[in-house]
Amino acid sequence: MKRIIECVPNFSEGVNLSVIKQITDCMEAVEGVRLLNVDPGKATNRTVVTIVGEPQAVCEAAFQAIKKAGELIDMRSHKGAHPRMGATDVCPLIPIAGITLEETAQFARELAERVGRELDLPVYCYEAAQPDKSRSNLSVIRAGEYEGFFKKIQDPQWKPDFGPAVFDERRGATVIGARDFLVAYNINLNTTSTRRANAVAFDIREAGRNKIENGKTINIPGSLKAVKAIGWYIEEYGIAQISINLTDIRTTPVHVAFDEACKKATERGLRVTGSELVGLVPLKALTDAGRYFLEKQKRSTGVSEKELIKIAVRSLGLDELAPFDPEKRVIEYLLRDKTNKELIYNSLLDFANETASESPAPGGGSVAAYMGVLGASLGTMVANLSSHKKGWDDRWKEFSDWADQGQRLKDELLLLVDADTASFNAIMQAMGLPKGNDEEKLARKTAIQQATKTAMEVPFHVMECALKSMDLLLAMAQQGNPNSVSDAGVGALCARSAVLGAGLNVKINASGYEDAAYVATLLQQVKNMEELASQKEAAILAVVAEKIG
Repeated sequence: MKRIIECVPNFSEGVNLSVIKQITDCMEAVEGVRLLNVDPGKATNRTVVTIVGEPQAVCEAAFQAIKKAGELIDMRSHKGAHPRMGATDVCPLIPIAGITLEETAQFARELAERVGRELDLPVYCYEAAQPDKSRSNLSVIRAGEYEGFFKKIQDPQWKPDFGPAVFDERRGATVIGARDFLVAYNINLNTTSTRRANAVAFDIREAGRNKIENGKTINIPGSLKAVKAIGWYIEEYGIAQISINLTDIRTTPVHVAFDEACKKATERGLRVTGSELVGLVPLKALTDAGRYFLEKQKRSTGVSEKELIKIAVRSLGLDELAPFDPEKRVIEYLLRDKTNKELIYNSLLDFANETASESPAPGGGSVAAYMGVLGASLGTMVANLSSHKKGWDDRWKEFSDWADQGQRLKDELLLLVDADTASFNAIMQAMGLPKGNDEEKLARKTAIQQATKTAMEVPFHVMECALKSMDLLLAMAQQGNPNSVSDAGVGALCARSAVLGAGLNVKINASGYEDAAYVATLLQQVKNMEELASQKEAAILAVVAEKIG
């Protein structure tokens, strides 16, 4: 697996788009780096940029951006609502795939050392890149901000980790570190009062607030863990916001922070009117939010990913201040290859035309998988209709659970539509390998055998998923909305066809695989599943026939 990290540098410029463009251009110029998002804010006078790539390339892009920002941004004239201490205020590295947080932290320290040495800039390390935990918290490091750092940097306790212990009047200082994925999230209030916004922020943030009692300072923790928050006024919008950093969305997800802020705001006579996400967000943060709000309504959560996101956007009010486009804000969507030729992203017409063409793939295996998709989809549809049926309100969770199961099977089978075509192409590619000398012949044979095994395993998995969907279809025929019983019947026909069709693909590829014992075991399992699928189909159709009359 490739090692992929994300870098989210924050630059102290959110108004001059020409300056921002020059900074992002130098990042994009580094080979192997992908610019995912540029999010400027006028009121904060700050731009959050997101790039991804392999560690060395990302670190090079970050270095070039820090250098360019120092050339273009003059902190002596900088004003903005967000705390800041330098032209490049903070530059975190975040592990995405194939790399640990500890390994990412080492790259962060190497970047910090280079910035300090080559750019002659004071650099502090934070979070996982900072071995001294007394100064690993970003807010503690940045306390005093740009204006206060001329004096702070002279304190031996606040000597930079790298670079000179002299504050740079024009560029300030920067903080470089490594952390887990952080969600920057602002909640909108129906007030212009920063003090009232701060009160709610202190209510919910983990650090809470300090209070004097009997001449002693005591701390009253806030209600949410892994949450940092302050209140501010955004002139651009004419409202006060609670500015939140969710440092661990497994501990406190976006929807939990939103609901808690709503609760605390109401207690103080305020109202939350919406919210905004700054930069990018993991897909799971939105789909979890969608499920959460559907459950609160006692509605089925077994709906599509697209529908879950739509519910999340509406419930969180993410489009109150500006349109929210998931294609541009969800990190998984931005990492998706825009040039991919996957069948599941085609229209029905395109899929049919491609299948009907002279190309041997997609063929029966992909079509069998798609019949499985249709069968699982019909079962899920009946479950969702049943969960919303008038008079069945107390059964919504029962049908929601079935719909969730159907969605999972549908999504798995969708992936198998393309996996089957890919396995066929892998066999053709292996057959095209050179077969001159003995070494080449052995490599070609090994590649063909491995590709052939995959070409059996993919349709075998189609059979498994389609067979599981028949349990859903039987339950929906027996217990679901009686007006949709025929849909469960059609789903059963699709599912059985998927099982038998995929079985044919297992058998035809098994003829070319040399491990006789493996093949014998696999074909016996195929036979058992074919028989079971026919039995389940008969049971479902019997229920359908009885109910139709």
